[in-house]
Amino acid sequence: MIPRSRFTTRKALLIAAFVLATVAMGTLIEFGLAHIANAAISPDELWSAAKPSPKEKEPASLNRVIDNLRNVIVGLLVALATLFLTVGGVRYILAGGDPGEVEAGKKTLRYAGLGYGIAALAPLLVSILKGIVGT
Repeated sequence: MIPRSRFTTRKALLIAAFVLATVAMGTLIEFGLAHIANAAISPDELWSAAKPSPKEKEPASLNRVIDNLRNVIVGLLVALATLFLTVGGVRYILAGGDPGEVEAGKKTLRYAGLGYGIAALAPLLVSILKGIVGT
């Protein structure tokens, strides 16, 4: 009798589907958060930012710097949370019934959820920072 491997084709397909789904979900969440973050900017500001005037360029305002910093931080948080979600899901799939590995996979999935929550709250935290700074 041939011994069965722990890693089967079914598990490989499940892992590939899970990785693709988490990357797609992370990308959609990042675009959604970026849209929400930029919703406070009027369309005129977006067009003026996209097409700089031929006049002398003005220095970036503190609000613009903080907004750009927020967008970068949200992007990094969503990317990191997506990575944790992928790793946690793969660990959970490959656990093979081992209680220690199952718990480690669940813990990683919890951390990914926490990362998504922090990324979703980042615009609120930045608005609080703007209120403290007074801009």
